Amino acid sequence: MASSFLSVPLKKSSEVDLVKPPEKFIKNTYSGPGGTQDDFVPMLKELDKLRDSATCKTLDRHDSSLELIQKYYDQLCAIEAKLPITENQEDEPPTPYQIRVNFTWYDAFDQGMLFLGKMKKTMSSGDYERMCVLFNIGALMSQIAAAQNLGADDGLKNAAKYLQQAAGVFTHIKESMAGPFQQVVTPDLSLEMLSTLSVVMLAQAQEAILLKSIQDKMKEVIIAKLSMQASDLYSDAMKQAQNPHFGDLLPKEWIPTLAGKQAMYHAQAEFYMSLLAKKNKSIGEEIARLKHALELAKTGSSRAGSTMDMKDFIGKLQRAHDSADKDNNFIYHDRVPELSNLPAIGRAVVAKALPLSKPMNPKFTDLFEKLVPLAVHQALTGYEARKADVVNREVGRLREATQLMNSVLASLNLPAAIEDLSGDNVPQSILEKGTAIKERGGIDKINQLIQDLPELLQRNKEVLDEANRVLDEEEKTDSELRANFKERWTRTASAQLYSPLRAEGGKYQSILDNAIHADTIVREKYNKHAENITLLCKPEDLPGKIPSSSPAAALQGSKCVTDLRQLMEEVETIKAERDVIESEIKEAKTDISSKFLSALAQDGVVNEENLSVGELDRMFGPLQKQVTESVSRQEGLMNKIQTANTEFCQQKQASGSANQREEKLKDLAAAHDAFMELLGNLEEGTKFYNELLLLLVKFQTKCNDIVFARKTEKDEHLKDLQENIAKQEKD
Repeated sequence: MASSFLSVPLKKSSEVDLVKPPEKFIKNTYSGPGGTQDDFVPMLKELDKLRDSATCKTLDRHDSSLELIQKYYDQLCAIEAKLPITENQEDEPPTPYQIRVNFTWYDAFDQGMLFLGKMKKTMSSGDYERMCVLFNIGALMSQIAAAQNLGADDGLKNAAKYLQQAAGVFTHIKESMAGPFQQVVTPDLSLEMLSTLSVVMLAQAQEAILLKSIQDKMKEVIIAKLSMQASDLYSDAMKQAQNPHFGDLLPKEWIPTLAGKQAMYHAQAEFYMSLLAKKNKSIGEEIARLKHALELAKTGSSRAGSTMDMKDFIGKLQRAHDSADKDNNFIYHDRVPELSNLPAIGRAVVAKALPLSKPMNPKFTDLFEKLVPLAVHQALTGYEARKADVVNREVGRLREATQLMNSVLASLNLPAAIEDLSGDNVPQSILEKGTAIKERGGIDKINQLIQDLPELLQRNKEVLDEANRVLDEEEKTDSELRANFKERWTRTASAQLYSPLRAEGGKYQSILDNAIHADTIVREKYNKHAENITLLCKPEDLPGKIPSSSPAAALQGSKCVTDLRQLMEEVETIKAERDVIESEIKEAKTDISSKFLSALAQDGVVNEENLSVGELDRMFGPLQKQVTESVSRQEGLMNKIQTANTEFCQQKQASGSANQREEKLKDLAAAHDAFMELLGNLEEGTKFYNELLLLLVKFQTKCNDIVFARKTEKDEHLKDLQENIAKQEKD
């Protein structure tokens, strides 16, 4: 009694582009250092090639083909959270934050009519694509199982393995994937069909294990129980396969085969129980079971028709029955019991639907391993914003404190006053300040940066204005058409669709307004100090520009001067310490992505605020403490300096010319501080405008893309409306 297995045909699909839509999404959504967006183009091409091989090419009934399609399925699962392929309204264009790929899949069982074509469904949904690919994995598993040599030990083992895996695949699709699609999918993905396929695979897996037990010559009672369970499963499969909703979809040999095997394995269970009865000298039970087995086998043969050849099995049963009946008539004279009085045959449930392994292909490696899930990317963006706030706040505290200290010292003409006791020489600190300015480019550097700022600002404004203009223009057109066609203009209003882009544009406009205000403050400071900055760049002109005064050499070794010099050294120490602290604050780094990934894996969501705040406290807490201590030290130091300077001024014999000289030295010291502040602000401003320009160009591209899509949609919608109106007027 040779056996064979039913197999599920593969769903067929059409080619799609898995390069351009995801590439556009990555460029619009993900950003990071090093231009990593472009690094994923080769991976997208590899993904596109992988899909083509796994879904559009002929797959052999071989492990290598199964590994290929499993690899594609694993890759789809891996990108689910990174590159979400959205299922939005078909009459709406995708936004720059969506991936629209239309996947077309044909019904696996529909062979198509000559003129009507095959049943198919097209959806822009990653879940739909994964479900169809997983269906094909189950189908291919069934085909590989059916291709095994069932006369060999390894063949039966492999068949049992693949059939149990296939049952698990169809069960998983039914229980975890197909529910939301029941109103739109092809019949092969209906819950009823998936349930049928699962139980058919399970029945065949039980059969493979049963055949292996017969080969291994296991005990009769075990084989009988395995056979009875196989019969029960085939009975369930037969009932489900007769669902009227399936129509003529299932291959014509399926129901006869299922019905035939249901009866045959019940007959086989009775046969092996008859062998056990014979061993136990229960001849009457042996005859009763053989008689029932013979009836079942004949019924099975009638049901199966040409799909199964059961003649040898029936002949075997007939001979066993005739021999037992003859022996009983001549020798044993044992009473043959009624079938209803025989002990029920137990069931040995060994075949089970195996759960999906993750990944399905143990050799799988994610092409997009470096691309974090979108939820993690968004969390990282939030974290970076929080980190930038902390950095800017703490650096700002340091710089504000230093600027306050410099302005107080400049107002006291320190340290120049204690270096200028001769009254004629240019103080060394002033010469050093001039050298420091020249080393950083001097007044020419400042002039160039100030000259460049308006051009940078104007370029940013032009890009933002153009982005808003295209949105305004398309939105106006949409409003006019909506007013003309009223309820017949059914597409989503542009004002509603553009709401996220309008909010983003408003944010950029606010940033530009704040930048313009900051530029004004910078220019005012420049105008105030430009003359003295220029003078500091020309040390040879300094002696002639600084008024002289009468000598005050008597104070050279006084306690007040000594104290002030020591206090000035403490000022320089604080400034040096702050340079180090600022550098450590700016360079502080941590890999929080691993924590976000762990949270996503464990909880399914990322609580970005809690994780970020905790990590930032850990990383910046000690540095923030140093900033606070530095500011506190400055307060005490400045009190000491002002006290010592008051005593110094009281002891110093000042004249009118001395006062003029001191004021000029104060102005020069203030000019140095202003230069350093201006240079930092202008360089940061230039960097700010250049970085903002990149964001605005990206924003403009998103606006242009969606407006282009809306215009295309408008033209098609308008054409359809006009044709309908013309048709109605004609009718």
